[in-house]
Amino acid sequence: MKIEHTQPNIQSLTHVRWLTYMMFFMFAMTSDAVGMIIPELIKEFNLSMTQASAFHYAPMAMIALSGLLLGFLADHIGRKPTILIGLSLFALACFMFYFSRTFYAFLALLCLIGVAIGLFKTGALALLGDISTSNHEHTQTMNKVEGFFAVGAIFGPAIVSYLLIAGVSWTYLYVFAGVLCSILCIFAWRTDYPIAPQKNPTEQKSNFNQTLSLLKNRYALGFSLAIALYVATEVAIYVWMPTLLQEYQGNWPLLATYALTLFFVLRALGRFLAVWLLQHFSWQSVMMTLSGLIFLCYLGTLLYGVDVAVLLLPLCGLFMSMIYPTLNSKGISCFMPKQHGAIAGVILFFTALSAAVAPFLMGVISDYFGHVKYGFVLATGFAFLLFIGMIYNWFYDPSAKALK
Repeated sequence: MKIEHTQPNIQSLTHVRWLTYMMFFMFAMTSDAVGMIIPELIKEFNLSMTQASAFHYAPMAMIALSGLLLGFLADHIGRKPTILIGLSLFALACFMFYFSRTFYAFLALLCLIGVAIGLFKTGALALLGDISTSNHEHTQTMNKVEGFFAVGAIFGPAIVSYLLIAGVSWTYLYVFAGVLCSILCIFAWRTDYPIAPQKNPTEQKSNFNQTLSLLKNRYALGFSLAIALYVATEVAIYVWMPTLLQEYQGNWPLLATYALTLFFVLRALGRFLAVWLLQHFSWQSVMMTLSGLIFLCYLGTLLYGVDVAVLLLPLCGLFMSMIYPTLNSKGISCFMPKQHGAIAGVILFFTALSAAVAPFLMGVISDYFGHVKYGFVLATGFAFLLFIGMIYNWFYDPSAKALK
């Protein structure tokens, strides 16, 4: 299938790109700081690892449902209204953290944040198709966007670390995010957007049914499964690695302290370097190579324990950097631009579902066997399945026809 992207015809194209970059930056700043917050929750509210993991899987579950059930709105009512609704809900929930004191109140606000992210992220992903002129440009732009996401993932944990060292509540991270989101709301409201491809009235009435029909599409399912496996390997690190490394007694205590920050720094650097990689190598071969290196890092952690994990798990950030944005872009590009909101919602559903279920299962396994290291056995299995999938993709290239 040849993909025809909408040609933007507005002067504010740069504003649209920066708005998209900053939305992903803000989202990452809160979501990827969870690994730093979970140990504090366990101490503050006397929680088990399974209970504390709800701080991650609850909002991710809501992102999944929001993406699947509301993703079509980006095609139905437009990119701009969908993004504005999502940003407004996000800002409101963030400011409410200042007035909340209980674990369940925080959890309820995170669920609202999940709904909001599902809205503005599907709108933003659909918008990327509107401002791209080819599949290749779409993939490069997606890597740039995810690069800003990776930078936000550095700032979030760093802010939490600073707050905890200063004796200030971690909830102020969300207050700061609420201020940033409010600025983005104003920016989004004042920005002109490209005109998205229009559907006829019959198609518009059946948007949600079309979203459900995509669940039967082999390209949607194939890329969604690959992304789900990748996400399961990634969240294992930023949710549970800080807990795993708490018992580290080796020669690099400073490295153990800043392991999560190093992971995010390497992931950010890798995502900007991915633009160069895409110009010199086939995306299929790079996906296979990087997924293989990720599996080896997990296998080394499994075999040699925390003394090696302090080096190998942060290094995974460099190898993980290109996988998600590339798979996401290729999956969306298999469909016409008028379906980009719906397919982005479907892929987001599987992304967030994996991000919710995988760390929850790791928490359950860790509680059952009495140590977080047993959860990483499951994560190693996810990494192995991802590697096998990328070998298959490299050898058979099943999406070649759709991406021509």
